[in-house]
Amino acid sequence: MSDTGRSSTPTVDAPDPLTGRRRPVTVSALVGARLPSWAPYAAGAAAVGVALILKAVFGWEGWGTSFWTAVLVFVIGFTVWSFAVEGRRRAKDRFASTLIYASFVAAVVPLVLILFYIGVKGFSVFSADFFTKSMNGITSRQEGGGLYHALIGTLELVAIASIIALPIGIFTAIYLVEYGRGKFARAVTFFVDVMIGVPSIVAGLFVYTFLLLGFGLRPFGFAGALALAILMIPVSVRASEEMLKLVPRELRESSYALGVPKWRTILKVVLPTAMSGLITSSLLAIARITGETAPLILLVGYTARVNYDPLQGDMATLPMMVWDQLGKRAGTTSSDLTEARAWGAALTLVLLVLILNVGARLLARLFQPKAR
Repeated sequence: MSDTGRSSTPTVDAPDPLTGRRRPVTVSALVGARLPSWAPYAAGAAAVGVALILKAVFGWEGWGTSFWTAVLVFVIGFTVWSFAVEGRRRAKDRFASTLIYASFVAAVVPLVLILFYIGVKGFSVFSADFFTKSMNGITSRQEGGGLYHALIGTLELVAIASIIALPIGIFTAIYLVEYGRGKFARAVTFFVDVMIGVPSIVAGLFVYTFLLLGFGLRPFGFAGALALAILMIPVSVRASEEMLKLVPRELRESSYALGVPKWRTILKVVLPTAMSGLITSSLLAIARITGETAPLILLVGYTARVNYDPLQGDMATLPMMVWDQLGKRAGTTSSDLTEARAWGAALTLVLLVLILNVGARLLARLFQPKAR
């Protein structure tokens, strides 16, 4: 046994199970000492207490600095505690696990706070009139009005963009997976990857230049739908391509062995197998464009009345309604009513995207092939 008089933690020389070399190991590690089940909670409470004390001493404003200080103190303190009780190996495992959980919390907490804040601000204006009336004839200081005109415009534009983009995206994905070979397929893949990273305003400027300026037209709904379709196509291609790649090659080869043509194999074997994934990817692509704002400012404009015709005149959308109401809030005619309507429209937009995502999951389960 090594000299333990110099350290408060007794150690012995034991072989490393990985390298076989003998190295000093704490006795607690050999006997399997573990932290109690309440240790994470105690370490968390201590970290919060330390952060609050530091906030009071240094006079930190806001809670962001205190939050991240508590996280840092928790990670360091819990790791040191584990090293003292459980040994180096388990302390490393605790440290890695703590970082993973801390990263998860750092990602989830802002999302929850945003959703909670939008919910609290926007739910106060929810009513039957808010969903069934437009802002036509309603000034910024008048009560009443709603988002019916913006909701209709958003649903129309998203539907038109989906009709244009989804078939193109799915057929392109089929080509890349089933037929794509050579330089042309690589070029298509490259441009799809580039288009995924293109800012939405670029798509709006493209349509604005070639359609509105080229033909001397005023903003109208269909122009915005074209820009949304351009943004939607690469997302649909990439997601659908990944879903088609998940179909086992053995299914295709079995169909080919029976003499079934390739086009019929795709139609009868590949697509039905990947149907749940294709539906999910399509709805996620729809959710991707539902909240776009930049192209709509250029191409669609905004109106306070209901416009059912996407081929003529300005149209209202939920993002544009939020922008319009907050613009009035920041202007000389500001009032709490405009801010409340903006938050209500924002909450409706969030709920619409949430419904699309939940619907994608439910439809994926509905169309998922059942084992026989």
